[in-house]
Amino acid sequence: MAHATPGYPDIFSARTHQAVNRTLPVLLGLVYGFWAAANRRDGGPITGWNVLFGFVTALAFVVAFIGVRALAPRLKRELHAVTWASFAGVAFGFLYSQTGASVLRSTGNALMVAGFVLAVLFYRYYTHEDAAGHKVE
Repeated sequence: MAHATPGYPDIFSARTHQAVNRTLPVLLGLVYGFWAAANRRDGGPITGWNVLFGFVTALAFVVAFIGVRALAPRLKRELHAVTWASFAGVAFGFLYSQTGASVLRSTGNALMVAGFVLAVLFYRYYTHEDAAGHKVE
């Protein structure tokens, strides 16, 4: 017996996806910029330079996120996973470096995060796509 789905018009889902595609990078960027600025000031007073640092960091994150989001799906599954893992590792490493940790510790932790993300995404893409990158149902 076939199950019926709710009769939402296609324009609703297209409009929702369009709104999410526009607002998600901006919201993530603002959260990332605030987090980086908070790490950098280390509980001190909020200054104009700290606010500027947060907005510049947010802008850089948004541009990189949009770029990875546009580029990664066009790549084969291995490079797709490596692209997102690199982005996650660099993003985490930068945030961690703002806490005052050493470069080696920041790099090591970023590599661990990137390795974990790579393993998870490679498994996901390997089990959900064929070799040509088409989704397998």
